Amino acid sequence: MSQPFRIGVMQLTMEPLDEMLASARVMDEAEMDTIWLAEAYPWWRKHGMEARSSTVTSALVARATERITVGWGIISPFTRHPVQVAMDARVVQEAAGPARFLLGLGTSKIFLNNAKLDGRRTLGPMRDAVAIVRGVLGGGPFEYEGETWSASVPALSDEADAPREVPPVYVAATAPKMQALAGEIASGCLTPSITTPAFVRYTRENVAADIDIGCTVVASIGHDRDEGRDGAREIAGMYLANKVQNIKGAADTLLELAGLEQDEIRPVAEAMERGGRLAAKAEVTDAVLDKCKPIAGTPRDCIAAIEEYRDAGCTHVMLELWGDRRHEQIELFGREVLPHFRA
Repeated sequence: MSQPFRIGVMQLTMEPLDEMLASARVMDEAEMDTIWLAEAYPWWRKHGMEARSSTVTSALVARATERITVGWGIISPFTRHPVQVAMDARVVQEAAGPARFLLGLGTSKIFLNNAKLDGRRTLGPMRDAVAIVRGVLGGGPFEYEGETWSASVPALSDEADAPREVPPVYVAATAPKMQALAGEIASGCLTPSITTPAFVRYTRENVAADIDIGCTVVASIGHDRDEGRDGAREIAGMYLANKVQNIKGAADTLLELAGLEQDEIRPVAEAMERGGRLAAKAEVTDAVLDKCKPIAGTPRDCIAAIEEYRDAGCTHVMLELWGDRRHEQIELFGREVLPHFRA
């Protein structure tokens, strides 16, 4: 693989802004490669948290940091017309500076459910969205007639004060046809939470191209193995509940390759409904957590797990960190894990 190997963090945008910015600064200082902003939708309100925009948050994160690359991981073109996506992207490019922004698009079944939109047709709209976003950001006169979206945008004049580069565009994909589309039209393919090495290999086969494969992986670290796995148990619980409640069909292969059955994880979802994420965490047994293949435990455990993902074909690990003392976790990753992959 010719892609560089990178390690970053997937940051959920359902937390208070000050907390997200503080975490981003710690990631920057720890020399993480990337911070991806996962847009949170109103489903999280059921569990005591608020939905926040990734596009707005990403611009603030870019201003609050100096070197880390900022990515949308992801936003849905069903939430904004692709011309608007390009406009939002320009703001983040200006806030971040050259080569510090990655533009991630995905369908987002959660949003489609929240907004009661038809999610049966997604390939055509995604193709339209990528073409329009790139065309508008390219700066030339742009005319496009798509199946779902169209655009008519004049050229950017030489006098206009704006960035000129087109950022790398990533497509989030779980199903094989969307993964194949990512291989055809995108700079990278982003996989969902509860990605396992088996799902990475599956993705590589479907993508069939030498593009960046960014894998969202449940993660937590500590000096003690049990402590290090504790946060991973909580984030796994949250996302296993999500797989049951929101994206059953799309998640079938993901769960099958992890060796997880709906009946096995339904108690996690039911606990999430009754008592929130801590109740769900209590239902994540060691056996269930192991099947999720987290990057969790001691620094040595995390290094071994990352190597397994890299060997499977992942070129961009996106750590889904959670749990107490998160800043300490980020710092520990920076001190004890990242140097192993940069020697």
